[in-house]
Amino acid sequence: MSMQGKSGSGTQGVLLVNLGTPNSPSVADVRSYLREFLWDPRVVKMARLPWWLVLNLVILPTRPKRTAAAYARVWTAEGSPLLAISKRQQQALQAELDRRSSDTRVVLAMTYGNPGIAAGLHELRAAGVQDILVLPLYPQYSDTTTAAVHDAVTAALQDGEWQPQLRYVDRYYQHPTYINALAESIRQFQSAHGSPDKLVMSFHGIPQDYVEAGDPYAGECEETARLLAEALGLSADQWCLTYQSRLGPKQWLQPYTCEQLAVLAREGTRNVQLVCPGFSADCLETLEEIAIENRAAFQAAGGETYDYIPCLNDHPAHINLFAELVAQNMQDRVS
Repeated sequence: MSMQGKSGSGTQGVLLVNLGTPNSPSVADVRSYLREFLWDPRVVKMARLPWWLVLNLVILPTRPKRTAAAYARVWTAEGSPLLAISKRQQQALQAELDRRSSDTRVVLAMTYGNPGIAAGLHELRAAGVQDILVLPLYPQYSDTTTAAVHDAVTAALQDGEWQPQLRYVDRYYQHPTYINALAESIRQFQSAHGSPDKLVMSFHGIPQDYVEAGDPYAGECEETARLLAEALGLSADQWCLTYQSRLGPKQWLQPYTCEQLAVLAREGTRNVQLVCPGFSADCLETLEEIAIENRAAFQAAGGETYDYIPCLNDHPAHINLFAELVAQNMQDRVS
């Protein structure tokens, strides 16, 4: 956690931030979203001119159609799963803080797409907030996610007209309440579906050279996985860690989830369960990539039973974690 300044007076605010989502699964909306997301230098660390050419001449003319089709497979009556779940998280956290008699306004924002971070800050300003805790919904820190939130908050406040006191929760990858909530969700799932031959913990990948340059993300994923396996009492042969969602030709963190599932199946693993401890809400990467695409890869390689364990989403234990993070990071304001 990093801090700027001291507590202000009046109502405090919490800005819950997740990655983002297109406004609809249309190709045009997906293209607009991908353009904003992939142009962020935190996401793609490449010289701007060459990357502009690749992005606009290679990726955006082709990828949005495929990605839009994937979004269409998981889109709900409430819209994007990520946005719908994030809204429920915001509402549940607001109710929990109200129950605790905390004078706190909780607002949801997305780093890319809508509702944007600038809009979220505007809402807090209109509510008279002068003291804000920014809570990115990423358990593990990465320059590609958490630091991008810092950048967007700074950019939204750069005109200097309103300068609230800011605090950030940068990570909670080893928080006991987080680990316990994950472990309990897995126990509950397995009480209904049985135990697998292997529990696969799949985290979103980042390029290997980002880690070599100092991004702590991989180490924090490994620690989360170790703590979760320990909480579940798993032996080394009962679980494994993998990374998903790689983009482009360069090497990303390995082993890759899709490839590892095929290896497991070929080696005789018949039953697997997948959990994604780096995602705070189910989204395209969990509901389509993990639950649909990777199931097909596992079964095509000879695997049989494949179960996806949902994210914590708006489960009460997850909301309690968020409330604890608010209390712990604004101790002089929350009792």
